[in-house]
Amino acid sequence: MKECGVNVPFGIAAHTVADAVKAAQEIGDDEVVIKSQILAGGRGLGTFTNGMQGGVHIIKTSEVEEYASKMLGGTLVTKQSGPEGKPVNTVLLAKKMQLNKEFYFAIMMDRASQGPLIIACSEGGTSIEDLAESSPEKIIQVPVDPITGLTDADVEKVVKGLTVSGDPKAAGDQIRALYNLFMEKDCTMVEVNPLAEDADGNLLAADAKIGFDDNAAFRQKDVFEQRDSTQEDPREVAASEWDLNYIGLDGSIGCMVNGAGLAMATMDIISLHGGSPANFLDVGGSATTPQIKAAFEIVTADPKVKAVLVNIFGGIMKCDIIAEGIIEASRELDLKIPVIVRLEGTNVELGKKLLNESGLKLISASDLDDAAKKAVAAIA
Repeated sequence: MKECGVNVPFGIAAHTVADAVKAAQEIGDDEVVIKSQILAGGRGLGTFTNGMQGGVHIIKTSEVEEYASKMLGGTLVTKQSGPEGKPVNTVLLAKKMQLNKEFYFAIMMDRASQGPLIIACSEGGTSIEDLAESSPEKIIQVPVDPITGLTDADVEKVVKGLTVSGDPKAAGDQIRALYNLFMEKDCTMVEVNPLAEDADGNLLAADAKIGFDDNAAFRQKDVFEQRDSTQEDPREVAASEWDLNYIGLDGSIGCMVNGAGLAMATMDIISLHGGSPANFLDVGGSATTPQIKAAFEIVTADPKVKAVLVNIFGGIMKCDIIAEGIIEASRELDLKIPVIVRLEGTNVELGKKLLNESGLKLISASDLDDAAKKAVAAIA
């Protein structure tokens, strides 16, 4: 953010308690801010699984060792982290700032306007979800034309909406810097909460959360090199290494499908027949036998999965390749749960022949509806 011209408080990241103490000494003030670094919002109101309240604290420098010891290595649960929480492997020691006002500011992609959307509010520093419910009139939305870019009129509307008390031009420069960050770094979201005003009326990003477009990894290498896989679902990390699209859910029927649309339809039909999908998994149109085997390993690694439904409509993806992957995975993993297979499309007869001659106890289905019914029945 600093590289893009955004004002930020001075801070030092620490991975150990000793580093945290050293960072506080380097800051040199009587008090510092210590912040848990996790990929989820709502840290200030979060709770550690060890009972400690809050992931962000203003403390005396003499207390840094005590707080860092409780925070580092702990798990912080927030409104946005999910009930399992996120591991705290890093804390940020930041200079305590004298903040006169706190605002909310965010930029994200908007379906309706098909471009960036600036969301700003004259109140910040707390949950924007709660604020949207209690005082929606205080939130302004400014869609930005992606061709024209951020105009002076857009900036003026945001600055007025924030009700800054300092120099409007300087405030506008910060809004432009944040927008440039969003565009230049291929962000999907830039959320600053709070965007604060110091004693001199200057705006600074006191806390922020930024998301980046995975498709831009090839040109944002410096950003993606900082990826912390410990903050992600290990199954999703494993899937990305095999170029598979996986999202874990809470159900009991694992799904392996080719194509995002068919994957969504499969999940819907499972739900329609009284089941619950355990995941979204799209193997794509050019998966290899090793990828199919890896997909099975990822799906069945979830202890909640009691059955696996394979739904393949072969176009570019050939059914015999899927069959070979299923056979190899079933034998190597020694699967004890029901596997329901529906194949259709390219090389479907060869795929079915391979499955029939494999000697494995697979449940075949004639169509998607039949497959969903058999998957639900298999775990009833």
